[in-house]
Amino acid sequence: MAKQKNSRTVIKNVISKHTKKYKKEISQVTIKIDKKLDNALIILSSQLNISKNRLIEDILNESGILEEVDENYIG
Repeated sequence: MAKQKNSRTVIKNVISKHTKKYKKEISQVTIKIDKKLDNALIILSSQLNISKNRLIEDILNESGILEEVDENYIG
């Protein structure tokens, strides 16, 4: 299981980031999640006026689970 920072701090940082009207173009993030979590993400993403995938990516980035990579990376 991934090591997390303070979970409330992660969410607050993501909310703060998006309330500053910062927009960045991304591709897509796809994961399987619990229905209750999905509903919470839908509500939060609509309040922040961002996509649910973007919200998930930002939470994963902020928590240190996911790192941003070059879009042109060939593996």
